[in-house]
Amino acid sequence: MDKIILSLLVDNTSGVLSRIAGLFSRRAYNIDSLTVGVTANPNISRMTIVSRGDELVLHQILAQLRKQEDVRDVKVLQPGSSVDRELILVKVMADVRNRRDITDIANIFRANIVDVQKDSLIIELTGSQSKLSALLDMLSDYQIAELARTGITGLTRGAEDVRYY
Repeated sequence: MDKIILSLLVDNTSGVLSRIAGLFSRRAYNIDSLTVGVTANPNISRMTIVSRGDELVLHQILAQLRKQEDVRDVKVLQPGSSVDRELILVKVMADVRNRRDITDIANIFRANIVDVQKDSLIIELTGSQSKLSALLDMLSDYQIAELARTGITGLTRGAEDVRYY
C-alpha cells in the first residue's frame, strides 16, 4: 500500500470538513491523518490529508477530491519537493529518580519540556514522523501516560505553484 499526502485549499465554510470526510467514508477510503486550518485568506482553509491505498485507490481519491465544489486546489506533497511536519505531546510519568534521564532524552531530540509536575513531564516535539517515532522508541522504557499527535501538515517547496485566492 502506498501513502499519499494531499494539501487541499478549500472554502472556509461550514460543512466542508464533513463533506470531504464523507467522501472518504462513503468509498471506504481510510484517512490516516487530517489537519485543517485557516490560511492567510480567512475565506480559505488548508486541509492536509494522509491516506493509503493502491495506485487505483489513490488515483480515485484525487479524482473525487478535484470534483468537489468546495475544493479550490489539490496538491500531492512529494518527498523532496515539500516540507511536512507533525507535532506530538507526550506525558511521561517522572519522579525524582528518572526525571533527569527523561529530560536528557528530550534534549537529544531538541524537544521542549512544556509542563513539569511532581509525578510527570509533558514533552513537545515537532518534526517528521520518523523523528517522533524515534522519540517514542527512546521513551519506551518509561511509562507514557498520555499521547497526542496533530497529524501531518505540509507545503510544497518554492513559489512556482502557489495559488492565490
